Amino acid sequence: MSDGRVHLYSYWRSTTSYRVRIALNIKGIGYDLRPIDLVSDQQTTPEYLQLNPIGGVPSLVLADSTVLTQSMAILDYLDQIAPDPALVPKDPVAAAKVRAAAFVVACDIHPVNNLKVGRKLKTMGHSQDEVVDWMNAWMAQGFAAIQALIRDDTPFCFGETPGLADICLVPQLYNAHRWGTDLSPFERLTEIERRCLDLAAFDHARPENQPDAP
Repeated sequence: MSDGRVHLYSYWRSTTSYRVRIALNIKGIGYDLRPIDLVSDQQTTPEYLQLNPIGGVPSLVLADSTVLTQSMAILDYLDQIAPDPALVPKDPVAAAKVRAAAFVVACDIHPVNNLKVGRKLKTMGHSQDEVVDWMNAWMAQGFAAIQALIRDDTPFCFGETPGLADICLVPQLYNAHRWGTDLSPFERLTEIERRCLDLAAFDHARPENQPDAP
């Protein structure tokens, strides 16, 4: 990697990859995208498992060949090496509030809604409609919590510019639109989503704008 760029292993519709693409764009960090097709199980090949033992995306390979995994860890790394603009405020209480909202997505919604969980539910005899109902129930519960946790007097979740909470929220809302979640109770969140997607960093990271999108 003599060009000094990082390499992002990503899947176009992966919400965790979407988070990292947004953050790289916000930070102005150039990267080469290397698609991993989750539907065809490319993430389970021996070659990829050597890179990322959990068999997921994203994986970020640095210029010195160091491999970083787990989107939230990667976001924290990016915020430390490129602190301006900051994704998390310096004040400890304010930072904890931002992380709490972001972690509703990262810890409460996404882990029970990802591809692996959906596939497992089907092997247990659940239909596609039941899997979709499952996903929508967890998203609705999580969005209600996020809407209660964020500020109601700022353009974005916690301020005048998007941060960690917005970076996690927008990809999860993409999934919500995809699966038909009723978002009518969450006008504050969809307003933030629209503001975010008007920004180039978010727009360029959209799933449909990725080279591996069909």
